[in-house]
Amino acid sequence: MSVPVVRFDEVHRWFSAQHVLKGLTFEVPRGEVYALLGRNGAGKTTALRVLLGFLEPHHGAARVFDHDCRRLAPQQRERIGYVGEEHRLYATMTVSSAIRFEAATRPAFRRAFADDAAKRCGLRGTQRIPLLSRGQRAQLSLILAVASAPELLICDDPALGLDVVMRREFLDVMIDLLADTGCSVLFSSHFLTDVERVADRIGILHDGALLVDAPLDELKRRVRRCAWVPNGDASPPAGEHVLRVGARRQGYELTLLDAPGSLFERLAATGELSPPTAPSLEDLFLDLTGPEKPGLLREPIDAMLGEANGGAR
Repeated sequence: MSVPVVRFDEVHRWFSAQHVLKGLTFEVPRGEVYALLGRNGAGKTTALRVLLGFLEPHHGAARVFDHDCRRLAPQQRERIGYVGEEHRLYATMTVSSAIRFEAATRPAFRRAFADDAAKRCGLRGTQRIPLLSRGQRAQLSLILAVASAPELLICDDPALGLDVVMRREFLDVMIDLLADTGCSVLFSSHFLTDVERVADRIGILHDGALLVDAPLDELKRRVRRCAWVPNGDASPPAGEHVLRVGARRQGYELTLLDAPGSLFERLAATGELSPPTAPSLEDLFLDLTGPEKPGLLREPIDAMLGEANGGAR
C-alpha cells in the first residue's frame, strides 16, 4: 500500500487548560478528497495548523508525504497548496501582479494556467485586490494555490462568508481546477451540501475527537433514519444499532446503523414506523453533534464501522 499523503496519529493539543485535540487519528490516501467537519471550536483549524507546521502537537504526530510536520522543508512545502477562510492577498496588488508575484516565487507555478483560470472566472488583470468581492478573492486564492500543481490542497473553510451563489461558483471552480490532477484534498467546511458534492470521505470532529471517519457513500448506505410513534408504553430501542433517539412531539426520531430487518419488524409491530431513509449529511451531522451533546452515541461511529467490517478502516 502507498504511504498516505496525510496522517494524524494520536495528536493532542492544548491551549492553556483547554484540551482542543484529543487523540486525533486519521489518514488521507493519495487522490482522496477528505472533508473535516465540526461545529465551531471543534478543533478543525487547529488540526490543519498542526498539519502545516504552524502549531506543534503536545502528544502524537502529524505527517505530510511521510515527513514530520514539525520539520517540513521547503521541498515538502512547495508540494502543498493552501486556501484559508481569510483569503489573504497583498492589498497593493492587482490580479495580474498577484499572479506575476506567485510565478516569481514558486518554481512549479504555472503562469499560463493561472492567467487562463482567472479569465474563465471573469477576473480582469487590472482589477485591484481591495476592490474584489469576497467571492472573487476566494476564487483568486484558489487559482493561485492550484497553479503550483500541489500534490495536497488544504482548504480551511474557504467558502465561509460567501452567499449560496458565490459558494456554488467557488465549488465549481475548485472541481474544474482539480479535475484529473490526482491532487489529494483535505478541507474543512460548515456547508454540508457542498461537502456532499465533492467529498470521498468525511471525518466529524466533536469536542476534539473524531465521531465519524468513513466514506460518504458507505454512511449513506449503512445509516437509516425513521420516525416511530409507539403504541401504548412501548420504549424506544436501544443497543448497538442505535446511534441516536430524538424525542418528537409524537414519538421519536431514530438514527440507526446497520439495523437488521428484525429491528424494523419489531418497531412496526409496536408502533407506527415511517419508511427508513438515508439521512442527509446535514441530518447525520446534527444527530451526532447537536444541538445537544451526542444522544445515545457511546463510541465513535468509525469504531462501529470498523467492527462491522472485520476491523478494516
